[in-house]
Order: sequence, then C-alpha cells, then structure tokens
Amino acid sequence: MSALVLAVLLSLVSAVAYAAAAIVQERVAASAPSSAYAPVRRPAWWGSVTLNGLGATLHVAALACGPLTLVQPLGALTIVFALPMSAVFIHRGAGAAAWRGAVMASAGLAGLLALTQGSDAGAVAMGPRLILAASGFAAVAALFMASRASHRAAIRSVLLATAAGAAFALASVFTKSVAEDWHSGLPLVELPILLATAGFAASGLLLSQASYRGAGLAAPLATVTVVNPVVAAAIGLTLFGESFRYGSAGTAIALAFGVVAAGGLILLTAERPAGAGRRNPVMASGPAPGADGRRGDDRDQTSTPPALR
Repeated sequence: MSALVLAVLLSLVSAVAYAAAAIVQERVAASAPSSAYAPVRRPAWWGSVTLNGLGATLHVAALACGPLTLVQPLGALTIVFALPMSAVFIHRGAGAAAWRGAVMASAGLAGLLALTQGSDAGAVAMGPRLILAASGFAAVAALFMASRASHRAAIRSVLLATAAGAAFALASVFTKSVAEDWHSGLPLVELPILLATAGFAASGLLLSQASYRGAGLAAPLATVTVVNPVVAAAIGLTLFGESFRYGSAGTAIALAFGVVAAGGLILLTAERPAGAGRRNPVMASGPAPGADGRRGDDRDQTSTPPALR
C-alpha cells in the first residue's frame, strides 16, 4: 500500500471520528447552553473529546503519510459523514439540498484528490514558523473577540467556527512541520512549535464547542470544514512548497474543484434539518431557531437523547 493511499484511508476514518464528535458536541451544547466552552461535568462532552482525540491521532498519522493539500481537504468529508450519522443516531434527517451539497462536496474533494501531489521540499526554518504561530494566535484571538462583541447567535457561531477552523488548520500545519523534522531526531528547539501545536488544538476544540450553542449542527460544522482546508492548503502551498499536478492548468482546475466543494458546503450550511419544525408544533409558529436563545435551547433539549443529557 502506497503512502498516498494510506493517507487517504486514515483521513476517511478520521473524518468519521470527527463527525461523531461534532454530533455529540452539538447535542451537549443544545442541552447545556450555560456551559459554552467546556462543559466538564458532562460525560457526553468527554466522549466527544475522546472522539476528537481519536480523529486527531489518525489525522496526524495521515499527515505523516501525505501532503497538507490532500489530507486537509479530505477532512471536509466530516460534514458529509455527519448527515447520515445524525439521521441514524439522533433521528435528524436531511433534505434534498443537504444531499446535493454532500454530492457536490464529495465531487470537489475527489477532484482535489486526483490533482494533488506531494513535495520534496525540506524542513521550514524556525523563524517563519514562529512568525506564523504568532500571527495565527493573533488572528484566532481577533475572531474570538469579534464573536464576543456580536449579539446575534448566527454571526457569533460563524465567527467562533471560523476561529476553530483556523486553529485546527494551524495545528495540522505545525504537526506536519514537526513530522518533517522527526526523521532526523527532534531537537529541543522544536519545543515552542510543540507548545503552539497543543495550544491551537485545544483552542480549536473549545471554540468549536462554543460555536454549536444556539446554531445547530450544519452551519458551525460546515464553516469549520471550509476554513480548515483553505487555511492549511494556502500554508502548504506557500510554506511547504506543495503543488498540484499539471502546473498552472492543474492549479486552475483544482481551484475550480475547490469552488464546487465550497458550493456544496454552502448548501449544507443553509439546509435546515428535515423535520425540525415537526418536532415541536409550538415552535413552528414562534421565532426562528436561534432568535430566542431560551426557547431554542428548550426545544433542542426536548429532542436530545437521554444518553447525552
């Protein structure tokens, strides 16, 4: 089995683990709105942390086998897997638009996969990595502060999910960077990068948990899955010297496939879960989901399986 095929398989299993973790996180956020970032008293949340840890471990292994421009886009399959998994485990169906979005996202990712190639570039110097880490933390902090200033649940959720996606992407970038140096023995000078990796990973987990509060599953998860590969691929192309096949033409075609994948994810973001209005007839004539935090949370709690309460 080639390293590229192994990277694809590991990425697929990692996406399943991340999808399961996202479903649990959203259910915890719906039933415990007062614990925005880390509901440590909820066993279900620790289950989501475990699933995220499993997904991250497989993701790290995939990064060791394949390039960022391949592994990160495959992570967008998380929301594609989340659709049928949420229908099976929490009886939340998806409409036709959601399935069209899933097909578009899969087709776009398949095109990116076909055009991706690795790089023989050497390890990146410590100076640019430290600059990237500082810039990354500043950007994530700015998005977090902007979310705190927003009074609309939808905007707050998107800002937090954007920050989470960027944090996860930067964690993957630095994981790839450390993996490049690991073959020749990991020097102590890598300690700041290891700390930055842990910081970005923890920040991504806490920010993603907060992004589900009052926003459901699809919008935050789709935002994370769009931002993550875009940020990581941009860094991979510029910092690691990765590229697409067939030169400029291949890059243009890859961008077109990226647009198709992004369009699919936008459909997934805009799709309202099927049957949302039928679960609570009173809410059907009331405010839109998220317009009233108390009523929206009450509605979500009534649909939460007992195991996740």
